[in-house]
Amino acid sequence: MRYRTLGASGLRVSELILGAMTFGEQGGVGAPLPECRRMLDLYAEAGGNMIDTAINYRDGASEQILGELLEGRRESFVLGTKYTVSRDRADPNAAGNHRKNLRASLETSLRRLRTDYVDVYWVHMWDRDTPIEETMRALDDAVRAGKVLYVGISDAPAWVVSRANALAQWHGWSPFIGLQVPYSLLQRDIERELLPMAESLGLGVTAWSPLAGGALSGKYTRPGGPATGGRLTAESLSARDHAVARVVQDVADDLGATPAQVAIAWTAGRSRAVHPILGARRVEQLQDNLAAADLTLPPESRARLEQATGFALEFPHDFIAQTSPWVFGAARVGPN
Repeated sequence: MRYRTLGASGLRVSELILGAMTFGEQGGVGAPLPECRRMLDLYAEAGGNMIDTAINYRDGASEQILGELLEGRRESFVLGTKYTVSRDRADPNAAGNHRKNLRASLETSLRRLRTDYVDVYWVHMWDRDTPIEETMRALDDAVRAGKVLYVGISDAPAWVVSRANALAQWHGWSPFIGLQVPYSLLQRDIERELLPMAESLGLGVTAWSPLAGGALSGKYTRPGGPATGGRLTAESLSARDHAVARVVQDVADDLGATPAQVAIAWTAGRSRAVHPILGARRVEQLQDNLAAADLTLPPESRARLEQATGFALEFPHDFIAQTSPWVFGAARVGPN
């Protein structure tokens, strides 16, 4: 496992992150405690050091399980959790990104995780009703109190993240060092605004669902794969989903790899800022996914995969590219 600093911080994190959303059996199919222990041990043995969870994962069981499993080795891991999601749907102040919910959520997470600080505290989703100034100041207070080391944001527009970090710079508050977003061959939206912003501002990108909810795992391209049952079924996938998954399978066959490894390697290889989050329910799944760290996709394979997605940057990016020769003439600076 290789390591990079997370964004512009000095925090060293492994190239692949362990997602703990599957830790616990509450609220549907998940992993029981013994399997979670085996997965964490396997991840650590592979050199992984960053774990991602949230206050709401498995109704809190994910944090509780991690608290138990990290006893005696907490300092060896970069531990991140999130807040925003409601802790009590009958209480209007038990959700959102305001100061009151931040304080209560952080204390709840620290208690469950059996620690006095988290390495990265993530805003789980943009809250339109809370001024971003309030959120940034409240996060900075948590950092100054020593309960949080770094802060990040998940699932928010690029303009919100940019404004938040501009405010942090002006006021001397702790800026976001990380951005958490979905990213896979089936969902490349972040390439329009979010990924360029993250690269420009020095944000690490932790990418969730690099297998597109399992659509790119090979389950739907192997003979005898699941046809019905579960959250994702063969019938729920679009024609485009099936077509991209087929190309992923073909590339995997050519390289002697698995479809999951190819899909994860593609996500990881798009930018040095990107760290895919691996979410597995069984040790065997995680072991297969971790092998993506040793897979380098040849340029021709990457091109084949990307062509299959039919993705376009669209306006204004395509318009600017098309009109630049006419607009700038001799003043246009070409690629280095």
